[in-house]
Amino acid sequence: MDVIETTDLTKIYQNRYIALNAMNMRVEKGMVYGLVGPNGAGKSTTFRILLGLQRPTAGSVKVLGEEMTAERSDIRRRVGFLPTNPSFPRNLTPIEYLEFVGAVMGMPSERTKIRLATLLQAVDMTSAAGQRIEGLSTGMVTRLGIAAALMNDPELLILDEPTSGLDPAGRKETIELIRELSGRDRTIIIATHILGDVERVCSDVGIISQGRIIYSGPMAEMRRLARHGTIVVEIEGNTTAFEQQIPLLDDVGAVRWERLGSEFRMSFMGAEPLPVYIHRVLDLIDRTGVDLLHFNTGTDEIEEAFLRRLEEDRTRGFLRASAWAATQRLAGHDTLLTGEVTPAIPAATSTGATTGNTTAATAGAETVHAGVLGPPSV
Repeated sequence: MDVIETTDLTKIYQNRYIALNAMNMRVEKGMVYGLVGPNGAGKSTTFRILLGLQRPTAGSVKVLGEEMTAERSDIRRRVGFLPTNPSFPRNLTPIEYLEFVGAVMGMPSERTKIRLATLLQAVDMTSAAGQRIEGLSTGMVTRLGIAAALMNDPELLILDEPTSGLDPAGRKETIELIRELSGRDRTIIIATHILGDVERVCSDVGIISQGRIIYSGPMAEMRRLARHGTIVVEIEGNTTAFEQQIPLLDDVGAVRWERLGSEFRMSFMGAEPLPVYIHRVLDLIDRTGVDLLHFNTGTDEIEEAFLRRLEEDRTRGFLRASAWAATQRLAGHDTLLTGEVTPAIPAATSTGATTGNTTAATAGAETVHAGVLGPPSV
C-alpha cells in the first residue's frame, strides 16, 4: 500500500516561482523514507501540501490512500508532524504542553496522561518533564517535538529537518530515537540535507532537485550508484614511485586517482570487492617504502552518489533544452529563439487559386497554430 502518492504534483507561487515541478513520489507502508535535496529544492513545500496546509497548483496527492485537501482534518489526525526548528510556549513544561496537544486532538484526559508519560520516557525526557521549555536544550526541544507528533499514535510521521541545529550528541540521540520508532507498522518520512543521517536511519531515499524527484529507491541501490571502492591515503617519502604504480592496482582503465599534495584519492571501478583493493594498496605502500600518514575508505560514498545524481540531472536538463532549441530551428521557429521575424508565407486564395507557395502555406497554417510552443521542463 502506498501511504503517500503524488502524481504530477505542481506548485507555482504567484506565477513567478516553481517550487514543485510535476513531482511523482510514492512511499510504501513501513518505509523510513529520506527526502534529500539542497536548500530550496521543494522539501518543505511538499510537506505542507501533504498536510493539506497548502493547495497544489496542479496534480494530485494521496495520503493514507485518500485525496488530501485542506478540509481533510480526519486524515491529518492520522499524521504526526515535526517542523524545522520547532518552537513551543516557553512558559509551559513538557507535561503541560503535551496535555495541551492531547486536548487539541480531543483525547480523553486519562488517555492523554498515559500517552504523554509513555512518550516522555520514550524520548528520554522524564527527568526534564517538569522543567519550563525555555530552559531546555535544542536537542531536548526536538525530542519534545517528536513526542508531540506521536501523541495521536500516527500511522504516518513526517519529520522536517529533525537534526537541524543540533550538536553531534543531539544528532546521534535523535537518529537513534527515529530508528527506535521505525518498524512498528508506522511509516516515517524525513526531509534532510544531511546525507549521513539518511544513511544511518532510512530504508529508502528520494532525491529532490528543482521540485522534481530525480531518484527514488532503496538505500542499497543508492550505495551501488556510488563508486565501487574509494581509498584515500596520505603518504610521505617516494610518492612518485607510489603514483607510477597505481595503474597496476587494477585492470587497465579500472582505477582512477587524483593527487592533492601528499594525499592520493583512488577510485576502483573493477569487479573486485573493496577489501581486495585495500590489500593491494597496503602492499604497494610496503613495496615502495613510503610512510603511511592517513588511510580512509569510502566515507563519502553516499555524498558522491547524491552529487552524481544532481550532476546527471543538470546534464539531462541541458541536453533536453538544447534538443528542443535545435528542433525549433529546424521547424523554422527562429523568432522564439532570436526575436527575428521570418518572412510571411503567402496563403492560398479563398477561390482556390494556387501559387507556387500554396503547399508551404497550407503546412504553415497547420503547424503554426497547432499548440502553444514552449521549452521542455528541465
